[in-house]
Amino acid sequence: MKAIRFHNFGGPEVLQYEDVPRPGLGANDVLVQLKAAGLNHLDLWVRSGVRERNISLPLTPGSDGAGIIAEIGSAVQPLKVGDRVLIVPGLSCGACKLCLSARDNLCQEYRVLGTKEDGTYAEFVKVPAANVFPIPDGLDFNQAAAIPLVFLTAWHMLNTLAKIQPGEIALIHGAGSGVGSAGIQVAKLFGARVITTANSEQKLMKAKQFGADAVINYLEKDFVDEVKRLTQNQGVDVVFEHIGGQIFEKSISVLTKAGRLVTCGATTEYLTQIDIRYVYSRNLSIFGSWMGSKQELAEVLKFFGTNAPHNRKLLPVIDKLFPLAEAGQAQHWMEDRKNFGKIVMEI
Repeated sequence: MKAIRFHNFGGPEVLQYEDVPRPGLGANDVLVQLKAAGLNHLDLWVRSGVRERNISLPLTPGSDGAGIIAEIGSAVQPLKVGDRVLIVPGLSCGACKLCLSARDNLCQEYRVLGTKEDGTYAEFVKVPAANVFPIPDGLDFNQAAAIPLVFLTAWHMLNTLAKIQPGEIALIHGAGSGVGSAGIQVAKLFGARVITTANSEQKLMKAKQFGADAVINYLEKDFVDEVKRLTQNQGVDVVFEHIGGQIFEKSISVLTKAGRLVTCGATTEYLTQIDIRYVYSRNLSIFGSWMGSKQELAEVLKFFGTNAPHNRKLLPVIDKLFPLAEAGQAQHWMEDRKNFGKIVMEI
């Protein structure tokens, strides 16, 4: 089979389109013939080695994917060959107390597909049978591959942790990113008012199409001043943060009393300073978020496709399609921050 692999850490040029053996299956595994693979910022960290060096090389990256079950292990049921499925990107032991209580993202063995095991930048991928879900009716493979990691993350951040409520105001940073565009939709799904940021007027216009109520071009205006203006100096109830550095630091100052900041990563600087006077004097909460459980992904998938509630529907956001052989160009596109939503490779 064909796959993208890298044999040493570096830039997108280290990604190679190669012939590799098709994976063998264990009793509880399935082999998925992939039709599409979604890119995530995590893929860049894995490839560069900046934050993800504890992996064995060569490696096929990629966490998101969708396709057709090609083979099943001897103990797998009720899945069958030919089923249309999407990949659940979080892998865990499946047997510990946390896994059995639907908190598998807290398992000691939890990791994301494509960081330790070979991932979805390939024609076939092996995953545990528990890590595939049916594609919602009405969605194609490209749309299905654009959903799992970012919508699971946004759901866990805004619903499970921040417990966002109707009428609250959410500041969603980075509207153009996959997780940012998902965050806008999830916040609106729960009845919140959304303020969002991006680096171009084109991205801000798209953000409004997906539900943003107010937008800020952070290259032209200070988002702290704009949030205060938009909220009559009251601030926001929830900050959805995944950038880090000064953005994290400044976001603390725009939270209203009992506000919540939830972060799932740092695409820029991961060190920051916090004025803790804001935290204790305003009864603020800061949440760290790492993916989410399989049960949460099953819940969010109910809002996709033709069977979703008419007035509570979520939409995959696809920016650009690339063929698998052009994975390096696809990652360049992401690194240059040209995308709004997900970049997807067709296989």
